[in-house]
Amino acid sequence: HVQLVESGGGSVQAGGSLRLSCAISGFTFSNFCMGWFREAPGKEREGVAHIDMDDRPIYADSVKGRFTVSRNNAENTMDLQMSTLSPEDSGLYYCVAMNRRCRFVPTTRISTMSSGDFPYWGQGTQVTVS
Repeated sequence: HVQLVESGGGSVQAGGSLRLSCAISGFTFSNFCMGWFREAPGKEREGVAHIDMDDRPIYADSVKGRFTVSRNNAENTMDLQMSTLSPEDSGLYYCVAMNRRCRFVPTTRISTMSSGDFPYWGQGTQVTVS
């Protein structure tokens, strides 16, 4: 039974930081591309950060330099450290997983993945920046 459980969301003032965590169970974590999507009212769902099996990250341009994604294969966890937050970062953040390598443009490391590529989702954790 695959399960992804997010934690760490909350409310923070603009310029502040938050750390999200995702605990994963039910599959061999090290064989999966992992990531974070966010969803906000009136906006398209956005993949903000992914991390491949080799621990190399992939970031959306909107969060580059501010967000850091990491994974711990021994503990089956993934974190998203978010800093210099702005109201535009508000939304419901989902932990996601797919049992293949992440896909991206090799020269730019721009993701070519969509939400439909990920069969496994957590329940989401709310981030509110004011």
